Amino acid sequence: MTTAPPPPAPVAPAPQEEPPPRKFAFPSALTILGIVTVAVWLLAFLVPAGQYDRSDSGAPVSGTYHRVDGARSFTDRLNDLFLSPVNGLYGLQDPKTGQVGPTFSGDLYGSAGVFLFVLAIGAFITVVFATGALDRGIARLAHRLRERGGLLIAAVMVVFSVLGTVEGFAEETLGFYGLLVPMMLALGYDRLVAVGAAILGAGVGVLCSTVNPFATGVASSAADISLGDGIGLRFLMWIVLTAVTVLYVIRYARRVQKDPSKSICGFLPGDREQKATGAEDVEPELTGLHKTVLVLLVLVFAFMIFSVVPWSSALTGEADAAPYSWELDWSFAQLAALFICAAVLIGLVARMGEAKLSSTIIQGAADFISPALVIMLARGVTVIMNNSKITDTVLHSIEGVVKGTSSGVFAILVFLVNLPLAFLIPSTSGHATLTMPILAPLADFAGVSRALMVTAWQSASGWMNLWVPTTAVTIGGVALAKVGYDKYLRFVWPLLGILLVLICGFLALGAAM
Repeated sequence: MTTAPPPPAPVAPAPQEEPPPRKFAFPSALTILGIVTVAVWLLAFLVPAGQYDRSDSGAPVSGTYHRVDGARSFTDRLNDLFLSPVNGLYGLQDPKTGQVGPTFSGDLYGSAGVFLFVLAIGAFITVVFATGALDRGIARLAHRLRERGGLLIAAVMVVFSVLGTVEGFAEETLGFYGLLVPMMLALGYDRLVAVGAAILGAGVGVLCSTVNPFATGVASSAADISLGDGIGLRFLMWIVLTAVTVLYVIRYARRVQKDPSKSICGFLPGDREQKATGAEDVEPELTGLHKTVLVLLVLVFAFMIFSVVPWSSALTGEADAAPYSWELDWSFAQLAALFICAAVLIGLVARMGEAKLSSTIIQGAADFISPALVIMLARGVTVIMNNSKITDTVLHSIEGVVKGTSSGVFAILVFLVNLPLAFLIPSTSGHATLTMPILAPLADFAGVSRALMVTAWQSASGWMNLWVPTTAVTIGGVALAKVGYDKYLRFVWPLLGILLVLICGFLALGAAM
């Protein structure tokens, strides 16, 4: 008879590793605006209702603020909160009561026009990139100038800046680090030069947006002015600030090339060897299709600029000049149609085929749904303030601060006040939609043009986005280039100081004009 083997000794459970501590992640723009929506809704219970008398143009008249009966039931207020996203997109303003809701009759108060415009330009840009023309053109430019370092840096940065000022080119720079980093190292520079060329090149263009639809366009719509208003000052800013930024990066690049020990970020193993091997010898081919797409791209944006600029005012210097017969005076509805048609045209020229063109347009609109939703939510916040009749109360509380300040000082103060707001709301579109309904009439009180307010606001947003860690452009760029964020800050802070002084100077100049 066999004896049963003894039972196996119990095995002690393996010690479980503690999960790594979760790092703090800054909330998305959608989350922040959701919090702001609830906060403003609660604040509306405490802030007294009031309003200004309005001029014929609808602008508030300084000194006419008075309290009004803003009594609303809790159910009505809860309905405002519940419908705020819908009202932010499709709310209609009743001409008698001033209330906004989706079932009223009246003018469109929501952001449906801007919402569709953002999706349309997203579809257009995605179709352009799908042809490979834009990235191939930039790669070819970089290759041809690969042995002329200073000219290469200037050319890449100017191209990025042009794209930034006309269409908000920023995140797209992330796709060029694979080209720029080895090319800059081959020329004897360090990785920070590639980071500076990409982030600062596109960033200064966005800072000085002339017709950038995601900055100037959204802000102009919220301020109830034309996209072309103030374009002269913004164009002058773009020339000067782009030149200063390019020279700053070139100066640092030459210092590192002359003495590698002056590099702020240092060199990784193998970086210095790339200088000996040189850049890639194969020049990217630019086909006839690529050239045609690039020409169409330039023509579309040139036509957009032509269609929105108030030429009579720009050429005569008179704000109320009668428009010329050939002026188009287009707004977001026409611009949305323009970019949809342009996307289809480029798809046909590129012979994408019906299936690919349709899917690319849909994908492009989907990629841009986030900023479109941000615009909708931010507009919903202003609807809550409007229906509670506290917008004018907020204006009145600031009006006393505005009185007695010169127009130049006021414009600079607007710029400075928007700096922390740009940090809290990294979405340019959301920031504009949220703040412009307050800033625009405030400019009327201070005797400053609403166009200057748009310039002051976008300068603050653009300046912050050159360095804040809440933007994918900055954090993603330094990560792709394998440069520490602290090293990037050391590199960029003197330029930030220079740009801040220049921006304040231009705002003071604009106020004096």
